[in-house]
Amino acid sequence: MKARTRDGSAGDVDYGTIGSGYSAYRRPDERIAQFVAESLGGARTVLNVGAGSGSYENVADAVTAVEPSASMRARRPPRLTRAVDAVAEDLPFADGEFDAAMTLFSVHQWSDVAAGLREMRRVTRGPVVVLTCDPASVRDFWLYEYAPGVLDTEARRYPPVDEIAAALGGTGTVEAVPIPLDCTDGFNEAYYGRPEMLLDPAARQACSAWSFVDDGVRERFDRTLRHDLASGTWDERFGALRVQPAYEGSLVIVRSTP
Repeated sequence: MKARTRDGSAGDVDYGTIGSGYSAYRRPDERIAQFVAESLGGARTVLNVGAGSGSYENVADAVTAVEPSASMRARRPPRLTRAVDAVAEDLPFADGEFDAAMTLFSVHQWSDVAAGLREMRRVTRGPVVVLTCDPASVRDFWLYEYAPGVLDTEARRYPPVDEIAAALGGTGTVEAVPIPLDCTDGFNEAYYGRPEMLLDPAARQACSAWSFVDDGVRERFDRTLRHDLASGTWDERFGALRVQPAYEGSLVIVRSTP
């Protein structure tokens, strides 16, 4: 099992370093939140594992948050309950303590995904909801032509959806989540029709995969994309995305019931 990073993060990214842009660039999107809420099936008590700064916690009446990163816990607004300092693989709760559980944009950070999902299943009576990216589809995004190393990293880090479903057991479903054109949650695919946003270093920093590539990769990406935007090459190839209301990419919800 991997050791925690300097600020207590349990995975392979130090959120004390990259998390500063989250409040500005990773704001919960109401339409994605609706998908999450529907998947929770009206549960009252919900466990949120890898809760970060508390995005999407308005989807249930009573949320218990778990977050191992000290810097992310510190960024939680005062209106939210204080997050428990723990990791997915060792949840300090009784069997069946919660009506439902969720983990959003988090499983790729865990040291032992299967163990963490089994723990979520143990402490949950009803549905367990995982919002994640399907690694089989990550490279289909236009960004792959400009920064393949970033999406290769994403594809390696995200666990296959069938492995998530197998670890949770029970009855499972996998549903694609459409990403709206004006999505406020700034992961890479959120900018499918707004390529200029990815020229902002702060926007890229809020996507953890960019922390795995060196300055040379980022500089080449910036130079190449700027050139293609100025010349019209990007718009010739991908310009229809600028007016496409939603994009069905790698974002999925894996849901399991006992």
